[in-house]
Amino acid sequence: MLYTTNPPTTRADFPILSTEANGHPLIYLDNAATTQKPVAVLQALDRYWTTQNANVHRGVHHLSQVATRLYDEAREKARVLLNAKSTAEVIFTKGTTDGINLVAASLSLSEGDEILLSTMEHHSNIVPWQLAAGKVGAVVRPIPITDEGEIVWDAYVDLLKSGRVKVVGIVHVSNSLGTVNPIKEMARLAHEAGALILVDGAQAAPHTLIDVQDLDADFYTLSGHKLYGPTGIGVLYGKESLLNAMPPYQGGGDMIRVVTFERTTYADLPAKFEPGTPNIAGVIGLGAAVDYLSSLGGKPSGNLRNDLGAAFAEIERYEHALLGYATEKLSKIDGLTITGTAREKAGILAFTLRQAHPHDIGTILDQLGIAVRTGHHCCQPLMRRLGVPATARASFAFYNTFEEIDRLADGVESITEMFA
Repeated sequence: MLYTTNPPTTRADFPILSTEANGHPLIYLDNAATTQKPVAVLQALDRYWTTQNANVHRGVHHLSQVATRLYDEAREKARVLLNAKSTAEVIFTKGTTDGINLVAASLSLSEGDEILLSTMEHHSNIVPWQLAAGKVGAVVRPIPITDEGEIVWDAYVDLLKSGRVKVVGIVHVSNSLGTVNPIKEMARLAHEAGALILVDGAQAAPHTLIDVQDLDADFYTLSGHKLYGPTGIGVLYGKESLLNAMPPYQGGGDMIRVVTFERTTYADLPAKFEPGTPNIAGVIGLGAAVDYLSSLGGKPSGNLRNDLGAAFAEIERYEHALLGYATEKLSKIDGLTITGTAREKAGILAFTLRQAHPHDIGTILDQLGIAVRTGHHCCQPLMRRLGVPATARASFAFYNTFEEIDRLADGVESITEMFA
């Protein structure tokens, strides 16, 4: 298994973790912003650019055939990762934000329709809906949260009773709080009210194995770069019947069947939503990331879904231990307040210090080689709800160690002494 030692043996797979920052060994605790990339992904990208580079689809020559095969294989890997019914339900995007924009722009909304969004949403799951609502006179309504960072359940149920809710947009794991939302139950209630549900899975996908069929999500989005893959690539899952009913998000090559100056007919899914030359290297890199993750659970079984399940069971166990340890260590620091204390959390720990502004915390920790994220984390409505301008956020991956958390705690302790 992965985590029989400390540090995890997987650290050797990530070259950047052996580098230094400001004269100190790098401690990378900004995984919610982006994860580091294993050698397997870097090699897949290099191999594509140096020996396989060609445009995909319709090319009859050797390189195009190779690139197309790798591209299509990566889509199947993404399907397995999400447990979608078919590859027709797997749309490659630029990332989570692009996937949400696609749905918001293409879904049919009418005047008076209501869109429910939780108060903990990232801006990427707020602004696209505001843009779409503004075009037709629909209304965006916030779902309240508790001081601990959990959905106010009674309020959610009441909001659904209006009979006008068309869409519920909800983050699976909050990027600012680490809250794990009860997506399956939220989807059930949304569907009973006649509404669709879109799930922002950017922060969930690196920590747990997703099953879109079990969740009964209508749409589910994720970003490759948070899943140990390249930037600029993501996946939008959508139920096939819904995607078929939606008009194309953008037009161009590869998403058409027949084009005349009088009329255009569109290609079948998933091509209908993928115009132009795609991010081929990004897709292949994402496929390599899925393969890498599947190798972390022990001896391969030959079944990708089962291997991913075994790997994510290990990842969840270890990251939960990291989070618990970090919570205990930082809670003992005078003047430190943890933001987000939901009962169900993933590996994200945000905090404030009475003695120092979050930006000062981040700057000083950086001088110690410790990378954390500071600011509002693209969650300004959430910050206003919590009554803070910003937080410092440490976010964990399976390659982080307990020793790194000790150094984080020592660094924060030194800041309290410095500003005392």
